[in-house]
Amino acid sequence: MPNEVESNSSTRRGFLGSMTALTAASYNRVLGANDRVGIGFIGYGLIGKQHIYNFKKSFPDVDRVALCDVYKPRVEEGLAYMESPNAKGYSDFRKMYENKDIDGVVVATPDHWHAMLTIMACAAGKDVYVEKPLTVFIDEGKWMLAAMNKYKRVVVAGTQRNHNPGHQVAKKIVESGVLGKIQMVKLGAGGRNIYPGFGKTPVENPPAGFDYDLWLGPAPKKPYQKHRGLYHFRWFWDYSGGQLTNLGAHSVAAFLLVMGVKGPTKVVSFGGRFTLEDDGETPDIQEVLYEFPGFMMTTGLREANGYRDGSGSVIMGNKGNLVLGSNQVVPEMRNDPANLIPRFQGQQPIGGAVFNDTKAVPWIEAQAGTGGRGGAGGGGRAQGEAGRGAGRGAPGGGESLEEQMFNANKRDWVSCIKSRNKPFCDLELGHRTATICNLGNMSLRLGGRTIHWDPEKEVVVGDKEAAAMCTKQYRAPWEGILHSLIKV
Repeated sequence: MPNEVESNSSTRRGFLGSMTALTAASYNRVLGANDRVGIGFIGYGLIGKQHIYNFKKSFPDVDRVALCDVYKPRVEEGLAYMESPNAKGYSDFRKMYENKDIDGVVVATPDHWHAMLTIMACAAGKDVYVEKPLTVFIDEGKWMLAAMNKYKRVVVAGTQRNHNPGHQVAKKIVESGVLGKIQMVKLGAGGRNIYPGFGKTPVENPPAGFDYDLWLGPAPKKPYQKHRGLYHFRWFWDYSGGQLTNLGAHSVAAFLLVMGVKGPTKVVSFGGRFTLEDDGETPDIQEVLYEFPGFMMTTGLREANGYRDGSGSVIMGNKGNLVLGSNQVVPEMRNDPANLIPRFQGQQPIGGAVFNDTKAVPWIEAQAGTGGRGGAGGGGRAQGEAGRGAGRGAPGGGESLEEQMFNANKRDWVSCIKSRNKPFCDLELGHRTATICNLGNMSLRLGGRTIHWDPEKEVVVGDKEAAAMCTKQYRAPWEGILHSLIKV
């Protein structure tokens, strides 16, 4: 029956018994039969709908095979939007994973489900496109990598803005050494004003057709409120890391790509939910300072003030500055240091520095840049959350930059499903991006404590309380399923 909705839940034994992960060789033989890729979508929300739009519009070699959501009205709406008459609908992803027509799944659920859905998809022989932020706590990323490697899957992280071609130009500028010694990287703080917020919601019964227990999944059991559900989950620590891990992930991913570093050695963060009048927990203002070997990086967020710093994100060297996004190079000025001392009454008294007539000249040549949008995220903040307007074309009817980057990440994933090559926005980069964001939240939740981090071993150094925040135990039965699939 076309657009059949499967609502029967799988048992743990049934799911594990049905998983027959294919080897790379046998997988290529099956896929090579018609060189088409079957995709299933998990989550039909704000970004989930965007993914379906991209595949529907720009990927003639992809079959839109299935859609899963724990809210049945969204399954029905999503199936109609997919415009794929033979697509099947599911309310339980475990049943969808049994569908042999599905080669890969797009995970666009609340953040707390990203890790388990990816791990279980890998075990079921599916390749994965998983949205950012990758994780809610650091060890989830390690588990995802273990599953990807064990089951030999292709996993792409939803950091599509790294496909901005300007980032490769920025990377070459940094690697050339022309900026001198890098001292500071300032990632533009994300600012918007949603004051007074979304209000407070009472404890009540979930709406009809909404499987709240499955929506919670591995997260702790909590009474249902509207804000602990569709869309507003991002304001609660059980399900998300707030806007630092959400929108901030784009800037951090681009920073890692351009700078070529692995991770910080020290992290400190301050902030809180100071202004919004609602029932959320994650901060509405936050600043984070990171120390990397030889330089500093800072980022942050604002949810009750929309002022935009026109300089955006900047890499600051002792000889010049690089504005990320536009790739404008602004030189520092070379002068006799004595001439930079304030002059009050002419020359300093005897024994002090002696001023001279040396003229300041640029250390390096200025570059006007490309004139593109600023911001390390590649699309700037003009697009807003989840690429607001990403489905609209650019002036003149072409694809917008945001849409180009969405499609580039998806095309790379589909190509790698066929070739079994490593994708550009790979899981490792997604994990390191999420780790940097999660470390900032850990410091904030510990009252602004400095966290010492070993980026090679990926462990907290000398702080048992902070180290304990790197992992959590999932709610039953998900903890047991996790241990049955990978070594934890």
